[in-house]
Amino acid sequence: MSRDLVLATMVLVLCGTGAWMASWLPADREAPGGRATSGRQLEARAWRRIWLTMLPAGIALATMLGWAIQEPRVTDEALLPTAALVAAPIGFLWLRCAVRALLALRRPRAMPLFATVGLLRPKVVVATNADGVLDQAALAAALAHERAHARHRDPMRVWLAQIVTDMQWPSPWAQRRLEHWLTALELARDEEARAGGASGADLAAAVVAVARLPRSDRAAAIAGLTGTELSLVSRVRRLLQPVPAEPVRRTRTWALTVCVLLGTAVALGALYGDCVLRAMPFVAA
Repeated sequence: MSRDLVLATMVLVLCGTGAWMASWLPADREAPGGRATSGRQLEARAWRRIWLTMLPAGIALATMLGWAIQEPRVTDEALLPTAALVAAPIGFLWLRCAVRALLALRRPRAMPLFATVGLLRPKVVVATNADGVLDQAALAAALAHERAHARHRDPMRVWLAQIVTDMQWPSPWAQRRLEHWLTALELARDEEARAGGASGADLAAAVVAVARLPRSDRAAAIAGLTGTELSLVSRVRRLLQPVPAEPVRRTRTWALTVCVLLGTAVALGALYGDCVLRAMPFVAA
């Protein structure tokens, strides 16, 4: 049987199953909003939690790639018909994820008052009536917030985080992790804008004013000024407090650990990939 067909099927089954099962790990029940912790630290932690649920899928992918490196183009392992039954639900889930990812690239019918758009080259878009909604001080603070989104390419990050969440549908914990990160993201960009000189009171006035406007379509891959409504009160309170100290930059030991795990999985796949495949109930040796 073709090695590539076996590889594609096993990646679909193992990666899809690994990501879906890991998505059911409980997330924090409360959205981040406490004033003691830096919003930038909360955002980094929430971002890491989203991607660590994909670690089992990454290890499975690395293992199968290791197997494919040493396997001839025509492999001894053959897929049984039951493999299609196992792969079909995951294939449907991934197809749904791909469709939603493409739809998210469309511009919404009604843009918010402020938005950062563009995956590779993000830019700040301001509605023509912004001057009539905010005074000059609040407008400047809102623009500082959106420029922080653009510097970090947050539209791309929002799009990728939504893809991961859709791959783990319908897990409520995956959706909660996404919502917590989106909330922490706004807190982090508030702090960055204030650290650059924007007034917390002016930014709070802009957030409240924009929150009172009719909600726009937020399915697109954009980063706006307001987050979830439940976080609005705590966010305004944080804006009226002194800016938390910037978190200490620590060595990314977790990233190094992930790289070591993936490299080890590739090596083990090259050595023992045949044994892994033959242990599957839908693979015939």
